[in-house]
Amino acid sequence: MTPIILDMDPGIDDAVALSIALTNPEIDIKLLTSVAGNVSVDKTTINLLKLTTFFKQTQVPVARGAAAPLKKAFVDASYIHGASGMPGYEFPTVTTQALPTDAVNAMAKVLSETPEPMTIVATGSYTNIALLIQNHPELISQIKEFVLMGGSLSGGNVSSVAEFNIFTDPDAAAVVFKSGIPIVMIGLDVTLKALLSLDTIDAVANIGEAGNMLHKLMTAYGDSEPGGKPMHDVNTICYLLNPEFYTTKDYWVDVITDGPAAGATVADTQNRWSNGKINAKVAINIDTQAFEKWFIEQIPVMNQYCEGAI
Repeated sequence: MTPIILDMDPGIDDAVALSIALTNPEIDIKLLTSVAGNVSVDKTTINLLKLTTFFKQTQVPVARGAAAPLKKAFVDASYIHGASGMPGYEFPTVTTQALPTDAVNAMAKVLSETPEPMTIVATGSYTNIALLIQNHPELISQIKEFVLMGGSLSGGNVSSVAEFNIFTDPDAAAVVFKSGIPIVMIGLDVTLKALLSLDTIDAVANIGEAGNMLHKLMTAYGDSEPGGKPMHDVNTICYLLNPEFYTTKDYWVDVITDGPAAGATVADTQNRWSNGKINAKVAINIDTQAFEKWFIEQIPVMNQYCEGAI
């Protein structure tokens, strides 16, 4: 099993990614942390608890993270994910609580106790992991790599150049990309190709209670492209388990923190200013058929864990 810390802002596509991560036998989630992003941190925290309850994985610790970006004002994406972040399905009553400690300190504790460096997967804004880097530089060597959903080399989804997670807290993203920690950047260049067709989403409804839950969330999802719906954050989990699905290139990536291009991730594709330095492995293409097939194969596995499985 691959041990990970999973930092999220569920959010529908985060919820789908977490559903796979909680139930896949190859992944061992040591800690779940919430962050403000798609909706407020209070809502993203309760959404993590809803999913750990649904899949009977309440032993996985959940810690509440940052309520706002490092510097800029917080603006959510409830227009895409609904007021709660996970609308459309009536989840069982949550009987557990988040840890009494905050996400950054909870991350620090896990990292300080891990026998080997650990991967951190982040599918929301990077506020928590930037604070971890700033507040606990002694633990940087305990982070094997960041697998990040975010960024784009080919245009944005909240501005002409910026992807939502980076745009939400560009200052945090700049800290992360300058940290020296290995980064896998999985951005819009691949996530807008990794679509679930409407036929697939409809078919999922009939694959047990987990499929029913996911179908209702995905149907309520406001993000849509010609040919289907992008499950952006699912790509982080897919990459962990199936890196061969992805084509990547090594680049130096800078993050623009202010002005009209705030949130842009700029790669030195022509080696103009980075002097050959590299700080990110950037996903630039994906085997879309393999992705969709893999996704469907996860649903029966989920049904072995979820409440009311059939």
